[in-house]
Amino acid sequence: MANVTIWDGTATFTSGSSTPFGFYDSDTVFQTDAIKVAKFVGTRLGYPLMDVELQDDSMFACFEEAITTYGNEVFQYKIRENYLNLEGATTGSSMNNQLTDPTLNRIVQIAGHYGTEAEVGGNVRKYSGSLAITGSQQEYDLDQWATDQGISGSIEIRKVFYQSPPAIQRYFDPYAGTGTGVQSLMQAFDFGSFSPGINFMLMPISYDVALLQGIEFNDQIRKSTYTFELVNNRIKVFPKPTSEGYLFFEYYKLDDKNVINFDNSTTKITNVGEVPYSNPQYKQINSVGRQWIFRYTLALAKELLAYIRGKYQVVPVPGSEASLNQADLLADARSEKIELMTNLREMLTSTGRSAQLEAQAKEAEDVQSTLKSVPMTIFVG
Repeated sequence: MANVTIWDGTATFTSGSSTPFGFYDSDTVFQTDAIKVAKFVGTRLGYPLMDVELQDDSMFACFEEAITTYGNEVFQYKIRENYLNLEGATTGSSMNNQLTDPTLNRIVQIAGHYGTEAEVGGNVRKYSGSLAITGSQQEYDLDQWATDQGISGSIEIRKVFYQSPPAIQRYFDPYAGTGTGVQSLMQAFDFGSFSPGINFMLMPISYDVALLQGIEFNDQIRKSTYTFELVNNRIKVFPKPTSEGYLFFEYYKLDDKNVINFDNSTTKITNVGEVPYSNPQYKQINSVGRQWIFRYTLALAKELLAYIRGKYQVVPVPGSEASLNQADLLADARSEKIELMTNLREMLTSTGRSAQLEAQAKEAEDVQSTLKSVPMTIFVG
């Protein structure tokens, strides 16, 4: 069997060469804890009662990986929690020590597309047009109209204008011309041309509204009401026109609605990989986080030791052979890594914004329930 290096129980940390990447080598707290973690790992693996086929640099590498894994999980959760607010922001400097203040800006930007469809604003320009109506044609092709106007692609009609004479103009005033003088009285206030003056003086406004609705229903049922039917941008007007005129409408260009806007700026966050989080600063991780890192380092060291011992299933000793515990180490290491990762993710989820708001709401509800059981003091003055 080849000579296997056995850990001698000592550890020496050299900045710049003891860890594979050197992410935290300049951190004095990391340098101090690296020595302690190496002794912790060696002791948990059986030293000095058992040989540990690792070097101190192997333990330092596990320590560095554990810190990076911890930071990766924490920052991944922060990205998931705040990505809607981060997307479109400048990449800028590291966000490790920055507080993310949620805003509605991205929601408002996304809502702009809904505003277009709801006719309450939006981010697509709306155009207006007019169509010549003749006395001999009832149906018109608006797509052909768009082609004649030099509009490429199709259009989407959103509103057709027709303004019939106001019903108030056909309002009958039984008192008009009777000499009561009410109409001239209302004329003094500039109301006389809008509605019969007598109703301003004697009748509630609901009376006027009911009469106006009656006039409009009469036009719709008893007369050939002016209307239209729009199917696939072919408009049919009712009744059939008897003279020339114009039909006015509003429309969108489908090419404008279908366009996808691109921002070619290279300083904007466009995906989770561009959110500027860097490796955590070890000295700023609290004791709870460090304890998780220590345990994850041990799990990584167990896994590494299991791979090493797996190469030598049986080791000869004077007068006999010794079997190594590669399978047990590997099983323990994998289960511990899964358990630690699960605990960390559950902790991050429970401290998220949504979970904290739910907890506070539940706390407020419990407080109110408790206060209801407190007897009310009767004050006698």
